Amino acid sequence: MLVKFAFIGAFLQQVAIEKKLKSAPDNNYAIGLFIGELLPFVFLIALAYFFFYQAKKFSQKNR
Repeated sequence: MLVKFAFIGAFLQQVAIEKKLKSAPDNNYAIGLFIGELLPFVFLIALAYFFFYQAKKFSQKNR
């Protein structure tokens, strides 16, 4: 059930992005949209790496 909602959400987001690109005033808007799409994923990857590093350091400290 959750997968279905995720798929619908991804589809609606893709349609919204294509609509924004068609109505974009210039090419710089597309670059900003691309950065805005990737930024949350980069942040989550950095956060996951930080937690992994802290857990690894904590694990080695307790040996």
